[in-house]
Amino acid sequence: MRICIVAEGCYPYVVGGVSGWINSIIKSFPEHEFVILSIISDRSMSGKFKYTLPENVSEVYEAYLDDYDWGTRPKEGRRTHLTPKQYKALRSVIFNYEPEWYALFDLFQKTSFSIDDILMGADFLHIVQEFYDKNYSQIVFSDFLWTMRSIYLPLFLILKTKVPEAEVYHCVSTGYAGLLGGMAKYLHGCKLLISEHGIYTREREEELLKASWVAGIYKNIWIEQFKKMSQLAYDRADRVTCLYEHARELQMELGCSRDKIEITPNGIDVERFLNIPGKTPEDENYVNIGAIVRVSPIKEIKTMIRAFAFAKKEVPNLKLWIMGPTDEDEEYARECYELVEVMGIQDVVFTGRVEVTNYIGRMDYTVLTSISEGQPLTILESFAAKKPVIATDVGDCRELIYGSKDDTDGEAGIICHIMNIEEIAHAMTELAIMEEKRAQMGEIGFRRVNNYYRVEMMREKYTGIYDDMKDLLYESVSERWKI
Repeated sequence: MRICIVAEGCYPYVVGGVSGWINSIIKSFPEHEFVILSIISDRSMSGKFKYTLPENVSEVYEAYLDDYDWGTRPKEGRRTHLTPKQYKALRSVIFNYEPEWYALFDLFQKTSFSIDDILMGADFLHIVQEFYDKNYSQIVFSDFLWTMRSIYLPLFLILKTKVPEAEVYHCVSTGYAGLLGGMAKYLHGCKLLISEHGIYTREREEELLKASWVAGIYKNIWIEQFKKMSQLAYDRADRVTCLYEHARELQMELGCSRDKIEITPNGIDVERFLNIPGKTPEDENYVNIGAIVRVSPIKEIKTMIRAFAFAKKEVPNLKLWIMGPTDEDEEYARECYELVEVMGIQDVVFTGRVEVTNYIGRMDYTVLTSISEGQPLTILESFAAKKPVIATDVGDCRELIYGSKDDTDGEAGIICHIMNIEEIAHAMTELAIMEEKRAQMGEIGFRRVNNYYRVEMMREKYTGIYDDMKDLLYESVSERWKI
C-alpha cells in the first residue's frame, strides 16, 4: 500500500519528538511504500534532511508557507476575475461561514492563475472590504487589507500545492497538513487518517495569544483560520488518532466525531536501553540531571537553567546536561548560553545532538520544562533507562509520571507547574538528595513503559488501523465498480 505521510515543520528536517515518531512508524511497516509531503517555511530549508530516510520511503515532496509566486500572471492590464461560484467559496472562508472547500480545491488545483494576482485583485479586495465594514471598521483599512493578505498567502500556497497520489494520506496534525489530506481525498479518492500528538488548534491558539508579532485585533482571525482547517480534517477523516484520553476529549470539543477517534499511545524500543553505559568515574562526583530536548522556546530552557541555578545552591554537586540540537532557533540558543554566563552558573553542559543511549545511563534523573507537549518520548526513554523524571504539567506528562486510574504502581517522578522556577528547583533538590527514592521511582517508570508504551504495542495498533484503511479503500473501489 502506498501511504503519504503529511507533516508540518518536522520530519525529516527536525530531530526528535514527532519526527522521531514518524521515522519509527515508517520503519515499523517495511511492507508499505511511503512518500513524504512535508510542509516547511520556505525553499531555504529544501532538502536539508536531518534523518537518513528509510528504504521504503520512495519520494519526498515539499509544500511552502512562504514562496515565490510561480503562478501564471495575466496579460498587461488584465486581472483574474473569479466566477460567482468561486467568489462565493472564497467569501465563505474569509467570513467563517461553512467553507465551500471543494470549490476552492477546484479553483486552486484546476485553474491556472497567479496567487499574487488573486491577493491583489478586485475580488479579494471586495470581500475583505465587506468583512472589514462588518467587523473591524474601527481600524485603518490599509493595515487590515495587508494583514489579511499575509494571513491568506500561506493558505493559498498550500491550496496550490500539487498533492501526490497515494492510497492513504496519513496526516500528522490537522491545520495545513489536514487541509492537504482533505484536498487529496477530494482529488484522488484516497482514505484519510489524522494522527494528532498535540492538539494542533489549541497549540496554535496558545501561541497566538502569547505572540507579540500579531496585533491583538488580528489574533482571532488567525485562530479562526486554524479552526476551520482543522474542522475540514476532522470532517473528512476516515479515522483520527490521539495519544491519551484528555486529547480525545479536546478533539471532540473541537468538532471531531467520537466514533472516529482511537487512542494510540506512543511506543519505544525498550530493548535499546537494556545494556547502555552507566556513570563514568568523573560522573561519580556529580548528581547528573539530563534534559533530552531541542533548545527552543517551547521547551522553556531558560526556566530550566534558572531552576537549576537555585537547586545548585542547595546541592553544589549538581550538573545539568542539555542534550539536543541547538540549530532550530539559534537566537534562542544564544540567549540560553548568555543566561548561563551572566548568572555565573557552573556545570551546565550543552552537548548538541547526541545518541541518547550513550548518555542517559549516566544521568540520575531527567527534566522536561516544556510549555506544551503531547506524550513526550523523552519521558518514555527515561523510564526505559530506569530514570525518574521531573516534568511540567502539560500534555500527558501527569499520567505518564503518576499513572492512570488503571495503573496503580505509583509515582515515577515529580510534576511541576509551567514556568514555576521555585517548584522545579525544589523538585531537582529533592531527587538529588533522595537516592533511594530516585531508584524506586526509576523502577516504577520502567514497569510503566513496559506495560503500556512498548513499540510493539504501537505497531500492533497501527497495523490494525492501516488494515482498516485498506479495507475501506477496497470497499469504496467495489462500490464504484457496482455503479
